[in-house]
Amino acid sequence: MQDPAGLREEGNTLFKAGDMQGALCSYTKALKLSDGKAERAVLHRNRSACYLKLEDYSKAEADASKALETDPGDVKALFRRAQALQKLGRLDQAFMDAKRCAQLEPKNNAFQDLLRKLGAQIQQKSAELNSTDARVQQMFSLLVDSTAQASDRQKAAQNLVVLSREEAGAEQIFRNDGVKLIQQLLESKQEEVVLSALRTLVGLCSAHQSRTMAIVNELGMEQLCAVMGCGASVVSLAACHLLQVMFEALTEGMSREIRGKDEAILPEPSQELRSMLRHLLGMMPASSVSGSGRDSAINLLVKQVPRKSLKNPDNSLTLWVIDQGLKKILEVAGAVPEVSEGPPLTENSHMSCSVLLCKLYDDLKSDAERENFNKLCEEYVQQHFSRSGMASKLRAIQTVSVLLQGPSDVGNRTMEMSGMMDAVISLCASEDICHQQVAVEALIHAAGKAKRASFITANGVALLKDLYKNSENDRIRVRALVGLCKLGSAGGTDFSMKQFAEGSTLKLAKQCRKWLCNEALPATSRRWAIEGLAYLTFDADVKEDFVEDKNALHAMFELAKSEDKTVLFAVGSTLVNCTNSYEVEKPDPQMVELAKYAKQHVPEEHPKDAPSFVEKRLGKLLEAGVVSALVCMAKQESPSLTETCRECIARVFLALVERQEDRGTVVAQGGGKALIPLVSESTDVGKTKAAQALAKITITSNPEIAFPGERIYEVVRPLVSLLTLECTLLQNFEALMALTNLAGISERLRQKIIKEKAVPKVEGYMFEEHELVRAAATECMCNLVLSTEVQKLYVATGNDRLKLLVLYSGEEDERLRKAAAGTLAMLTAEQPELCVRIPETTTHWLEILQALLLSEVVELRHRGVVIGLNMMQAERSLAETLMESEVMEILSVLSKGGAAAKMDPIARTARCCMDKAIEYGIVKSKDGDSEG
Repeated sequence: MQDPAGLREEGNTLFKAGDMQGALCSYTKALKLSDGKAERAVLHRNRSACYLKLEDYSKAEADASKALETDPGDVKALFRRAQALQKLGRLDQAFMDAKRCAQLEPKNNAFQDLLRKLGAQIQQKSAELNSTDARVQQMFSLLVDSTAQASDRQKAAQNLVVLSREEAGAEQIFRNDGVKLIQQLLESKQEEVVLSALRTLVGLCSAHQSRTMAIVNELGMEQLCAVMGCGASVVSLAACHLLQVMFEALTEGMSREIRGKDEAILPEPSQELRSMLRHLLGMMPASSVSGSGRDSAINLLVKQVPRKSLKNPDNSLTLWVIDQGLKKILEVAGAVPEVSEGPPLTENSHMSCSVLLCKLYDDLKSDAERENFNKLCEEYVQQHFSRSGMASKLRAIQTVSVLLQGPSDVGNRTMEMSGMMDAVISLCASEDICHQQVAVEALIHAAGKAKRASFITANGVALLKDLYKNSENDRIRVRALVGLCKLGSAGGTDFSMKQFAEGSTLKLAKQCRKWLCNEALPATSRRWAIEGLAYLTFDADVKEDFVEDKNALHAMFELAKSEDKTVLFAVGSTLVNCTNSYEVEKPDPQMVELAKYAKQHVPEEHPKDAPSFVEKRLGKLLEAGVVSALVCMAKQESPSLTETCRECIARVFLALVERQEDRGTVVAQGGGKALIPLVSESTDVGKTKAAQALAKITITSNPEIAFPGERIYEVVRPLVSLLTLECTLLQNFEALMALTNLAGISERLRQKIIKEKAVPKVEGYMFEEHELVRAAATECMCNLVLSTEVQKLYVATGNDRLKLLVLYSGEEDERLRKAAAGTLAMLTAEQPELCVRIPETTTHWLEILQALLLSEVVELRHRGVVIGLNMMQAERSLAETLMESEVMEILSVLSKGGAAAKMDPIARTARCCMDKAIEYGIVKSKDGDSEG
């Protein structure tokens, strides 16, 4: 085991070499082994320097503070804390530390410079505050002046929004009793004024925990929920956004480490969080809340209650919401507005409830927690199902229907309750249209599981066919049709497993397309037609017919852009089927033969699912405008846009950018921009698919055009996420190619790639057995070495990085040789000390250089002469070694490049090598040589 002193020295060496992560690791290990206070203080001080370099200023400040606890006069620790505090914007504290440094060492220029800079920054901030204060007072005066014109007051409210987005303006609004004024504005009858008030509050709360807590307590959740629950959908959405910002400010504040004076003034925000959640749950059954307001409340619960990562063991918030509000959520889930009075709903409300219930159930950790959830749902359903009135029974069936679309295990258990399925089948034959609709929908959702689908196929198909053929109501007919579609697709993509007779699925699909194109039907009925196609498009014949029907495609895309968010998953599923972007496991040929021999079922692929058919379908979808529909779907702010739905969108995008010639179309219609959020808000598979689509675009398109402005920096992290063993070699390869393109654009992008810890991953792939991946990783490194930080890794001793490049420059793979020799050429130009170490890497170094110089490939010859020139310029002894070998003769021939020698970079560089040899006196100049 290493001792702390040795680890500290190792860290110091790595720090000097520029390997900050390595140094950080060594100091951390030393801290775990060290007992001495003084030694630990030095280690904390050194680690603080690493964090400063890595731009992790919070940790830099924390480590410097720990060092100062042992020795308050440690001037280095004081200086580092001052630098960290400056970057964190805590200028007053930084100034105090810098002042102390200057007192301890008055002649130290670095301390004096920092003190001057901080003084100037504090003065500037003070001037900004004074200037902002006057503007805030002016706005306030106009807003409270009842005699002022309405247009002036409206303009003042808008200016207040702009001011609140600046930190100085936000602080001044808050300190000048601005929250009380905003409270008055929220009560205004003018929609624009209310919107301005809400947007101002967003500015005040953004990333500021203490202000958010004060605003929640001062305004009260009742008023904010009342604004969100109002009828105006624009105001409701703005209030929803404000509450989202408040949640983020409070939860981020809880997770952030807070030290020093701040710790004393910031109370625990969990009380405010619980208050907000309690009021949102209270909105569920309230009849005074509008449908859109209720949907917004559900959306907030979906985003804020479940854990963001299952690695976090604390699911207490979910347990609290289940305990306090599950029955309130089920009140919304079971509401049937046409039958009994209840809370106002939108077309999206039931689907939003399904998503919320699913999220809550998935966040449970133990069988006991899941059993409690099941029990509460069963009790609610049983309570209503056992009552005598039809309204109660319909509420119970509607609740089961919502559960089947969400936590399906819970839905299945409630559907299996005594008498439930019989009641559903019975109500399907009811003469009351509303009763029929509720029952048919429950039957359709129940058909999701294979065992139940077979039961319904045996018992319910005749009933559904009868409803489809004989019902006089379109709402019932379309739902019955979807039930038949769902049962007819039970074989999935397996061509040999069809439930219905040949041609039946095509007839069903034709009827679905007819419903879809019928604009006279309500949007909900047309949405059900897409549900049907989502099941039927497992059949390749149905896919082919559908993509040929331009009217049906346009109708589906228009619905995807509409207000009805419940259609999103059905559209996504249909497009995944049409593009064949689902996962298909190719069976092992030997296992297939064994299965045939044993007379077991063997899945068969439809002939029209062959790649040539899929490619044509993709072309038809692009012509019909699929990209704009996908972009619109990806932007939706709704619980209906689930992670699974996002995965569907990512899968389709990946299929659309498969062909290089189609990528420009996808980018031009906004596909590149739409893919970026899909990388962070999807299933794990969806994130990977979106990242791979981004990689394909970045490889062949100009990244600065595909991702303009700051968006290009958002592409880096998704690409780096593909550099893992969990991803395929193709995904690794495409990510490396894309990063190579980005690394060649600017130093800022290279720094972003380095900050995302991509360099060690790229180095790892330089050892990959697959020659294309190995070459792509080396090409990426070739562009990354333009950064001084990466160059220092090669300058650092005790590693084989340089040796690997020299050896790769002698490999047979031309692409790998070009990349390695190019990297060597740049490194030896920027870091001449590496030239001296090349002969130490391998005894074959000279042969490798000669092979480059003699190569038939122009690019390799050019790289060879550049490396030769760099070595000769670095040290005379290296020039002597080269001139004593065959290199002199080769360079002499290359320098005489014929009539075009002056234009030929190889000839020019070779001539520079010979000139350097003459300058050293190693080679004597002959008459006429200088003219060559």
